[in-house]
Amino acid sequence: MKKKKEIAVFCLLVSLWIAGCGRQTQITYENFRLETMAADAQDHAQADSFAKNLCVVTGEEGEADASVTAEAAAVFGVDTKEVIFQKNPFERLYPASITKIMTALIAIRDGNLDDQVTVGQETVITETGASLAHINPGDTLTLEQLLYGLMLPSGNDAGAAIAVYLSGSTEAFAEKMNETAHALGATDTHFVNPHGLSDEDHYTTAYDLYLIFQEAMKYPEFQKIVGTVSYTASYTDAGGQTKTQEWKNSNQYLNGKSKAPEGITVLGGKTGTTRAAGSCLILGCQDENNRDYISVVLKAESRDVLYENMTNIIGKIVN
Repeated sequence: MKKKKEIAVFCLLVSLWIAGCGRQTQITYENFRLETMAADAQDHAQADSFAKNLCVVTGEEGEADASVTAEAAAVFGVDTKEVIFQKNPFERLYPASITKIMTALIAIRDGNLDDQVTVGQETVITETGASLAHINPGDTLTLEQLLYGLMLPSGNDAGAAIAVYLSGSTEAFAEKMNETAHALGATDTHFVNPHGLSDEDHYTTAYDLYLIFQEAMKYPEFQKIVGTVSYTASYTDAGGQTKTQEWKNSNQYLNGKSKAPEGITVLGGKTGTTRAAGSCLILGCQDENNRDYISVVLKAESRDVLYENMTNIIGKIVN
């Protein structure tokens, strides 16, 4: 009889323990579910807030425009959030030297523009036709000077120097470029170098370039550099001698070789050209009401066609 009572008590204790575990498990599960729902709500709120600051492309391009012969082109209203024009905005294409916008963005965001940078062998670029700032191993420039050498004459050597200085190698810097691109929503972009020299795994889209350029234009230093027509750099070469170079902007709207449509002011931008990428250009511009726009043309068949296409699409802002 005593033994039966002991068994009954034991069974009761086990039942109570199981019930307690069940309640605890339920409580833990409910807490987890509520925490997950809260996190999801926060993510959705952040996504909604992020999306409100962007142009939304539907992919419905409407009637084709025979005046735009480039592979991809688009005009985005930064203030109005309106897509003025689009042609293949999500097609993956080679960006050539428009890549350098991301390089400049990271350098301005993460670097100290007054830093003295002694460049190394990474500045020796041997690819035929590569644009250069003509800096050499052992030269010492400020990071700001390297940025002008990167953006005005489109120096691939300056891009390599910036990447190695900030991240230790071009490969490590490319990882940072991709992280930054994806954080901006540019998920159809993949970079393998800081300058845009040809590589089949180095690509982006017109829409992604809009996202990247919009972020870069938030920095006054970037606006100043891309809007500069010419810049004189005075720095020290490997032998300790002072070297002076004048770098000129390749953007024809700034150097006077091309004219923007009436009512449009070009603020700055970046050109890009390789055999694989064709002729490319991204611009920041304003209308007469000081509303900002970003326009992109990718893979035009020549420089002349590039500027004809760009003039045609930014003309749609005022027409």
